[in-house]
Amino acid sequence: MATQETCEPCTLGDGLLSSEQVQARFALLHGWELAGDHIKKRFDFKGFAKAVEMANLAAWHSNKMGHHADIAFGWGYCEVTYTSHEAGGLTANDFICARRLDELLS
Repeated sequence: MATQETCEPCTLGDGLLSSEQVQARFALLHGWELAGDHIKKRFDFKGFAKAVEMANLAAWHSNKMGHHADIAFGWGYCEVTYTSHEAGGLTANDFICARRLDELLS
């Protein structure tokens, strides 16, 4: 269960996942897109307020996890992107945060 996993601090090149590890962890996600060195998910809403609420939730969650997402939002959408900037690609942290964010919404 993802809620038991926690993020670990990253350093350059530390903890990068192999392409096989990325594919295995990506298979556990629902609705996320794998795009090179990041994963992202777009949430669609009817209006602006819900998009702002989602952006705030994603920001709060990222801060709590100590692994910060890139968040873009506007009228009717919020897009959350995870990558481990410090490590230079995808680490377990990205997938942990994505799964835990999904769990918050379920």
